[in-house]
Parts: sequence; structure tokens; C-alpha cells
Amino acid sequence: MFVEAIEKAAAYTRPIHTIMRTYGGKQIIPGAATFFFVNREGYAITCKHVVDLLLASETINANYAAFRAERNRLPNDGKYKNNLKGLELKYNIGPDTVIQIRNSFVDAVSSMSGFTVHLHPTADLAIIKLNDFGNILYSDVAVFKKNGADIKQGETLCRLGFPFPEFTNFAYNEAIDDIEWTATGIQQSPRFPIDGMVTRFLAENNSLNGIELSTPGLRGQSGGPLFNKEGVVYGMQSSTKHLHLGFDIIDKEIFINNRPHKVTDYSFMHLGQCIHVDVIKNFLDEHKVMYYEED
Repeated sequence: MFVEAIEKAAAYTRPIHTIMRTYGGKQIIPGAATFFFVNREGYAITCKHVVDLLLASETINANYAAFRAERNRLPNDGKYKNNLKGLELKYNIGPDTVIQIRNSFVDAVSSMSGFTVHLHPTADLAIIKLNDFGNILYSDVAVFKKNGADIKQGETLCRLGFPFPEFTNFAYNEAIDDIEWTATGIQQSPRFPIDGMVTRFLAENNSLNGIELSTPGLRGQSGGPLFNKEGVVYGMQSSTKHLHLGFDIIDKEIFINNRPHKVTDYSFMHLGQCIHVDVIKNFLDEHKVMYYEED
């Protein structure tokens, strides 16, 4: 049903790869999010919570760089441990503190000097503008639904994103105490679609701002497009709501591998929440960003 639509969306939907590590270990934690392009001028949209992490990366990295510089100047004597604890308190660093984050806009453009963002004041929505970019690596752009009021309860729609970070092109450089991208390893994560029925519409301050689906949006799909079987964009995946169903099972005895076991299960329905197409288009209009609508 969505075969051709997924191919269309894949042409303008891209992953944001993230690697991070905590102070208490050298293990690198990979993550992913999604963004999609609305024109060929380097403008894309994603979730505000995705951009918040991108912006926080600079502060987090700068804090650890300052800490590391002071730590490297500490005399290696009997007071080293106490002095190190003092530095950890000064920079608010503990074993579980995220100390380094690196981000990569994968297969978007060949090069860029940085990016500019516009954050929506209420919705989980942001515009990203890639600055001074080289060659464009995406081959198409989103086409939005013209009239958002025509979206009906019961329609089946699809989302596309990158929920499973299977890339491995990163490493910890012990010589300089840093995490970095490498030219080796898996550089891609597979795109992943998931469909769902429109169950309800979401509103805030008596204004329609979202679409609820009968299936969850997966972690990493945040910022990915929501589209119909023709590939027309209806919105953007934002979050997932968890509704308690009340079908709870507590200490029920069942047989597993021919042996009795007691299990407990609390049932929830996981419903995807998407930013409505009209909210997206109004925000693009506000910032004078060009986009395309269906004929």
C-alpha cells in the first residue's frame, strides 16, 4: 500500500546520527533522529526536542573540554584525587553525566559551515537551515497536503524514520580522550516505516495542532514525515502517548518450557502523536520558507 510513497519520502528524509558518552565509562552510546527537507535551499524540519539536543551538544562539549584542560594541569601527587573531586564538583560532572556528544547530518549535503534554527513557541517543531552547504545529497523535497481540514478519522497513514541506530562508524580516541567519527564501520541505519490509523485529533488552546495514530512512533522516528499512500505529507512524527488499558495481570501462573512461572503484566496502548500539517505550513510561512503543496 505504501511502497511507492515510502520511496518518495526516502528521497527527502534523512537521519541525524548522534554519539555520546558518560563520564563513568568509555563506551559510546549511539542514537538517531529524523529530519526532512522542504526545499532545495537547505531548509528542513524536525522536532524541537531533537534540536534542543543538537544545541545542548555545544554546551556539554565545551564544559568537558574546560574540565579536561584543568584536569590535565593537575599535579600527579598525593592531592590528585582530592583535587580531581573538586574539579568534578566545579563542572557538575558525575559518573552518569553525559560529557561528550557528536552529531552528524547523514547524506544531506556534501559540506556545510553549520546550521541555523527556528523553534516553534508551543509545538514540538523546529526549522533547520543548513548554512553554506556544498552539493545537495537529497534528491527530492516534501509535498504537503493543501487542506489539512480534509484529514479524516479512520484514514491509514505512514511514518518514516530511523529508529534503530545500527551505524558503527565511531570510536573512542584514548590518546586525546575524545569520541569521533571514523571512515570505517557501518555508516548507515536502515529506514523504517510504520503505518497507523488516524484515531483522534489533538488540540491546544482550542486550536487543532496534532494527529493521533493507532500505533506508536518509534524512538528515532521523531522528526520524520507522516504521509498518505500517494506520498503527500500530512504532518510530522513527534511523540508517543501511553494509555493504560486496565487489562492488568498480576502474579498469573503460566507454563514456560513446561514449567510454571508467575508473571505480571500492565497493559498500555501506545499511540503516536504527530504535528499537524497546518501547524507546519503556518510556521514555514511565518519564517518565509518556501515549500510545496499538492496540486
